[in-house]
Amino acid sequence: MTKKILVLHTGGTISMQADGSGAVVTNADNPMNHVTVPLEGIETEVIDFFNIPSPHITPQHMLKLYQKIKASADQFDGVVITHGTDTLEETAYFLDTMQLPKIPVVLTGAMRSSNELGSDGVYNYLTALRVASDEKASDKGVLVVMNDEAHAAKYVTKTHTTNVSTFQTPTHGPLGLIMKQEILYFKTAEPRVRFDLNSISGLVPIIPAYAGMKTELLDMLDLDKIDGLIIEAFGAGNLPKEVAGKLADMIAAGLPIALVSRCFNGIAEPVYAYEGGGFQLHQAGIFFVKELNAQKARIKLLIALNAGLKGQELRDYMEG
Repeated sequence: MTKKILVLHTGGTISMQADGSGAVVTNADNPMNHVTVPLEGIETEVIDFFNIPSPHITPQHMLKLYQKIKASADQFDGVVITHGTDTLEETAYFLDTMQLPKIPVVLTGAMRSSNELGSDGVYNYLTALRVASDEKASDKGVLVVMNDEAHAAKYVTKTHTTNVSTFQTPTHGPLGLIMKQEILYFKTAEPRVRFDLNSISGLVPIIPAYAGMKTELLDMLDLDKIDGLIIEAFGAGNLPKEVAGKLADMIAAGLPIALVSRCFNGIAEPVYAYEGGGFQLHQAGIFFVKELNAQKARIKLLIALNAGLKGQELRDYMEG
């Protein structure tokens, strides 16, 4: 049976070429549009949805992708989105929190542009098509597929500036492997709350902690112009005591604040009871986002606020 896959190109390195000086530049004619798909049983419908480098991607672009997938789902057996790698994990996570239809949705990209030696774009694209056409992928949530690995959108992150194996899943590892003859999944996606947003707006900045940190950066924030805040804390979730006091004041003023660890592996949890320790921060009302990095925690808080979550419902969602 032939599987029909919707392909949405959004730009990024996978769509670019290196010019004579070696600089990688945006290409009006996406090279992926000229790829012959040598995969039996797969038919594609290709749309150049955006053509922008991924640092230009916004939550509004992510929402448009969601709306397109939702509107088109009954016509297709799966979806592949080609995307720049710099913000690919954020788009993947955004989509994974939406009420997508139960078909495989796969994001892929490239670390080398289409005419560079060792370009990985075509291979990743074809591999993503294989996963998107696999019925076993339909209950895995949104997947990021690159370098013969399938990663859960919730946990995957870009770990290297140039290496083709840049996408890794800290603590958990990949959800599956793409082999020559089959696709092997050895984990399943966990159930989670999903939303159906019609619009998204708001400002949620990210502030990382550092040794010797005082309150200067926090003092610069205008609480009337931001909707929430993400703090990237030390270790399991700790901060300098001056910072902890300032955050408590901001929470008292009504600002939702979520905390993640700046560590690559592990989970944020309110353990330490010293001044500025995680236990105190949690008691003050800071949400401990256990298994997300800062950029995904920002997406999560932004979605929750746009969905109208407040009070204990907001805390339960952010810490769930």
